Amino acid sequence: MAEYSTLELDALWDAFHRVVNMTSQELSAWLRTRDAGEHAEPLPDRAGPETGQHVLAILQKRRTDLTDDDLRVMRNVVDRVEAARGEEREPEAGDTRGRHRLMSLGHDPLKPS
Repeated sequence: MAEYSTLELDALWDAFHRVVNMTSQELSAWLRTRDAGEHAEPLPDRAGPETGQHVLAILQKRRTDLTDDDLRVMRNVVDRVEAARGEEREPEAGDTRGRHRLMSLGHDPLKPS
């Protein structure tokens, strides 16, 4: 975490928790639902994409416990969610693919702020 000053870390922590608007319980349930298949289902702690699992782990940490890898994922998630919000109009009922992609990062665009 040497590359981040206290101010930068605070800003990243706040930005991450602003764009990740799903609780850890909501994200965990979504990742399990997303990966549930007709014939097989992964173990609950392995459901969903790697980034989604990492976001879930970060949500369960205190700021003082963050690793450099956590900070990299947090920056990536903030950048991806902000880019998606900038490119796309308000989500529509039929736009499930875009919504699901963001939900796998912990951001539900249909969830009220």
